[in-house]
Amino acid sequence: MQRRVTGLIAVVSALSATVALGGCGSSAGDGPVTLRLVAADYGDSRANSSQKYWDELAKAYEAEHPDVDVQVSVYSWNDVDAKVRSMVADGDPPDLAQIGAYADYAAEGRLYRVDDLLSIDTQSDFVTQLSDAGRVDRTQYGMPFASSTRLLFYNKKLFSDAGLTPPRSWSRLASDAAVLKARGVKYPYALPLGPEEAQAETMMWLLSGGGGYTDEVGSYSIDSQQNVETFTWLKDKLVDKGLTGPVAPAQLNRAQAFAAFTRGEVGMLNGHPTLMKAAADKGVKFGMVPMPGVDGRSETTMGVADWMMAFKKGGHREQVGDFLDYVYSEKNVLEFSHEYDLLPVTTSASEAMAADAGDADLLDFLQELPNAELPPVGQTSWAEVSADIKQQIGTAVASQGSPTAVLGRLQRSAVARQNAE
Repeated sequence: MQRRVTGLIAVVSALSATVALGGCGSSAGDGPVTLRLVAADYGDSRANSSQKYWDELAKAYEAEHPDVDVQVSVYSWNDVDAKVRSMVADGDPPDLAQIGAYADYAAEGRLYRVDDLLSIDTQSDFVTQLSDAGRVDRTQYGMPFASSTRLLFYNKKLFSDAGLTPPRSWSRLASDAAVLKARGVKYPYALPLGPEEAQAETMMWLLSGGGGYTDEVGSYSIDSQQNVETFTWLKDKLVDKGLTGPVAPAQLNRAQAFAAFTRGEVGMLNGHPTLMKAAADKGVKFGMVPMPGVDGRSETTMGVADWMMAFKKGGHREQVGDFLDYVYSEKNVLEFSHEYDLLPVTTSASEAMAADAGDADLLDFLQELPNAELPPVGQTSWAEVSADIKQQIGTAVASQGSPTAVLGRLQRSAVARQNAE
């Protein structure tokens, strides 16, 4: 699937051409200041914990800014969003939070506008799709911090032994899965619709079926005809035929599916860049292709981003902005992306990655970014709607499940939440 990277370079180079005019966050101000940052942990062990990354970055920044003390607290993804919510509820938000969602805090008026913080150079360096997703009512409050796209991973040995080639359409995916099942593969296609990250697997399938979570004007369209047809196909052609493995999709979480892939038990599944290292470490030979669509490769892939935000309550706007300009330097963005196999959120780092032969394993993901669509993270209702999807969507493909009924129920709830914004 080697597509030329020129398209990406063209997209990102346009951003780099923006004239630098200087920004609000260029001065560190006077007097000692303490900045508190709460961040999520992207590591899988103490050795590569994000605490280590942030401690080193903060130390380097403080060496150049002796009047600023940066205190970073890192929490697991299971805890970090709740920790920030608790701090906000207690009236003591951190200066900065690097977590999964920003829109609810922006809607409550708690966050600095990005253009009140960052230099023009830093603002213009964000990849367009990501900075656009950081807007609420056309104003950017969320700064993308980490991003990734998704590809279909397949086990090369299992495919080769069965005489198969990776699928480009739904029908081929189903027929390949049937062959793998007949050969005793435990999970011909792993379909993780458990509560850990069901909203992501769902969105990938909705996009590949020509649908999505919202329509062109941003209204929820969860129970659209395309979406109902997509989940009806999943239920009829994969789940009911026993092609998704011994664990019901509603009980299968992403981490379980990834672990099974690294054990050689999965023929195909959707994955992000971190799966590459995990599989390679276990000696699994794998390939990656774009997500199949109804009649050919999907025209749109899912992109995801995590977010940095700055709370206004503590003040220190200039110091926060100056520190963020440092965080988003090309060197630091690349270092974080390399450490955790994620895609850069800035154009300068994206171009550097695309040109580096050492990053060839990430090139396929990088090439998908211009075609990526992100979840509706700019809607304050999305956090609750996403939680509803995580808990309920797996029942749509259960043996007695009804895609029409489940998607309809999710749609009604989503519209109610959106109307309450």
